[in-house]
Amino acid sequence: MRRVQYHRYGGPEVMRLESVEPPLPGSGEVLVRVVAAAANAMDWKIRNGEMRLLTGRGFPRGMGNDFAGVVEAAGEGVTRLRAGDAVLGGTSIKGAGAFADLVIAEEKAVVRKPADLSYEQAATIPVVGITALQALRGKEKLGPGHSVFINGCLGGVGRAAAQIALTCGASVAGSCRTPAADEARGLGIAPLVGFGFDPAELEGRFDIVLDTAGTLPNKAARALLKPGGRIVDIVPAPLKLARSALPGPYQVLFGRTSTTDLDEVTRIAARGELRIPIAHTVPLTDAIPALTDLEHRPGRRGGKLLITTR
Repeated sequence: MRRVQYHRYGGPEVMRLESVEPPLPGSGEVLVRVVAAAANAMDWKIRNGEMRLLTGRGFPRGMGNDFAGVVEAAGEGVTRLRAGDAVLGGTSIKGAGAFADLVIAEEKAVVRKPADLSYEQAATIPVVGITALQALRGKEKLGPGHSVFINGCLGGVGRAAAQIALTCGASVAGSCRTPAADEARGLGIAPLVGFGFDPAELEGRFDIVLDTAGTLPNKAARALLKPGGRIVDIVPAPLKLARSALPGPYQVLFGRTSTTDLDEVTRIAARGELRIPIAHTVPLTDAIPALTDLEHRPGRRGGKLLITTR
């Protein structure tokens, strides 16, 4: 089988498309023949070594986490899935390897693909969908009368969060680049501001402030909140983690593997209420140049990069 992998941490130059022996699924794992895999910024952050405390020092390491495909084989103890099932899911951070012909994933991180979703659409969902859903979830169920502000509302997680919140009946405001404002309004996001906005314009209006870009100053985020509201930041950094450990409305969120949550966002997508645009699709043989270009110009495409094996 073919796999995009690397033999040391580093920049795009360390990626190689190489032939490897197909893996065997272990206990609680499935082997999936990949049809489509979606790129996330997390993929190159892992390869750069930014998450080496989680990923360790073992090489070679595969690239890619989000995928959709067909179960090839199931390991011992797998009960929900079987060979031939059309599925979508994600690998573990340490496992990775979705940019390949075959990939191993834990059964708990994989769900059946609805017939209403193409493999390409399905591959865009796992990381952004689960992160968005978990960011919006609080002690009180999100619904009519609630309001959400999303900093970076047209990024992958921001767009997913906006659609999920609107589906729940909440109102959604956000920030994005000025040239993309019409697209954001088309999703139902209003009011809409540019990056670097004055928070006094929207002071005290939101139950949730979700910073998907990681650029919203803490003082500005707090100004936007209603009493009792929450600030959720999905871009970790040492100072942010320290702040998150203190009492108060601010938290840094790491998306967690959850079969229930992946099933939920998959059902929302199957109803047509969650759509992540696909900007570019390439075969596995062209994955490395496409990934390199995306990493150098991450905001240029306005949608997901998909890598396909068919």
